[in-house]
Amino acid sequence: MERTFVMFKPDCIERGLLTKVMSRFEDKGLRLVALKMLRVTPELAKQHYAEHVEKPFYPSLESFITAAPVVAAIYEGLEVVRVVRDMLGATSGLKAVAGTIRGDFSASRQMNLVHASDSAESAAREIGIYFTPAEIVEWEPRVDDMLRAGDEG
Repeated sequence: MERTFVMFKPDCIERGLLTKVMSRFEDKGLRLVALKMLRVTPELAKQHYAEHVEKPFYPSLESFITAAPVVAAIYEGLEVVRVVRDMLGATSGLKAVAGTIRGDFSASRQMNLVHASDSAESAAREIGIYFTPAEIVEWEPRVDDMLRAGDEG
């Protein structure tokens, strides 16, 4: 099973959309293996968004991500990195198609509710930033055999 990192951003928390958005992942059959609420500090933001620190938009990104609590999560599933990103839709809520999370709930490029890893490598890096191995819960839901065929993973 593949894992991905998901961060429910300050706008998701402030707008009271956390459980509504999380339920989409649950409805899809993705397995939640870690979850915690935290405040992103400027130092943590620089670590998470290291590739953007020198870009002109970074100060507003840091201001946004540190403005209110976030909820960090790890989801597990088949092709979960791609599946989650497809469910989110385009980065800009204005360009995301209806039916995606951003298409249904966002009208901004920056305030787009959820961050998700863009590759297995990014997922491993981001999971390591936000979670210790002891915070990840290994479990197998009893309904797994109702979510996918045995030869699918």
